Amino acid sequence: MTRAADPSPASRSPTEARPPAPAKGRGARSNVSGRYERLSREDIDDGWETAPESAGKTELTLETPRTIINYVSSPYVGFDRSINPYRGCEHGCVYCFARPTHAYYGLSAGLDFETKIFAKPNAPALLERELGARNYKPRHIAIGTNTDPYQPVERKQRLMRGILSALAKFNHPVSVLTKSSLIERDIDLLAPMAQARIVRTMLSVTTLDAKLARAMEPRASTPTRRLGSIKALKAAGVPVGVMTAPIIPGLNDHEIEDLLDAARNAGADWAGYTIIRLPLEIAHLFREWLVAERPDRAARVMRQIREMNGGRDYDIEYSRAKSPRSVVAKLIAQRFEKAAQRLGFPAEPPKFDLNLFRRPDGAAAQLTLF
Repeated sequence: MTRAADPSPASRSPTEARPPAPAKGRGARSNVSGRYERLSREDIDDGWETAPESAGKTELTLETPRTIINYVSSPYVGFDRSINPYRGCEHGCVYCFARPTHAYYGLSAGLDFETKIFAKPNAPALLERELGARNYKPRHIAIGTNTDPYQPVERKQRLMRGILSALAKFNHPVSVLTKSSLIERDIDLLAPMAQARIVRTMLSVTTLDAKLARAMEPRASTPTRRLGSIKALKAAGVPVGVMTAPIIPGLNDHEIEDLLDAARNAGADWAGYTIIRLPLEIAHLFREWLVAERPDRAARVMRQIREMNGGRDYDIEYSRAKSPRSVVAKLIAQRFEKAAQRLGFPAEPPKFDLNLFRRPDGAAAQLTLF
């Protein structure tokens, strides 16, 4: 059935009596229309036990943007520029806050986000041109803050190798955050950058429960492999931290201490965390997933999430506040801080050296044909 688009699909509640069956290897349970689409799709239960629509294979689209460095003015992040080699993410993490960005392109934040991936093959060349501009002033570039740069399609696309090579050529500082052990492929590039103090890395480890990880982050590396990547990066002399994120009360918050212990034992140099955020379409997708995967906990988890957001599924004034405002958020912060202190994690990650930045001869003249 087709009808006029609902301006706020994230506000719809999932069908708790019969949640959609999962598509193999995908995180989202549905493919609700994006909020900017003229028409929306809605599944109607007519009583027949029909098979769910197949998510199909990943569709990769190549695009050629004119710039690659994104400048950020948000007060909630610790950087002012980033690079996203990909749009969409095959990892399929059901809680991913980047999902709503697909709506800007007339696609769903659900299965479309995991199956319709956009790659930027000219990213390394664009980066060299932008770094070579005479008015460019170096600051740390963050990679992996939106979609994962080491998601499965990177094995063939190899955009991160090109990006890291360009950054190394200019001695430009960069941080990389990922859930993938594929980062080990690029240790040969990361290790020399580490010696120059222009790189730091982080592995995001959400849970040590492999079964929960498979359901919640279906195509990300297993928790064991991510811890193995921390160990490998540490052994190569690459600064590496752990991001225990997102912490979801009632689902993985009981693992805070164990996650930090495991990461420290693997060699993590510092640690961070974030609490789950459910803006826009993500609220619907996450509730839908909870009912399907953890029906015994769904009501309790959502109740605690709303307690952390002033009674709503999401409220930026609560979730991004400098200091926790709710009882649950304060308790999580206290537990994390005490565990981190006990393990000897420093309060801040290592600093970058911006003084080494240089423009190779002829850098500003590159890409004159584009």
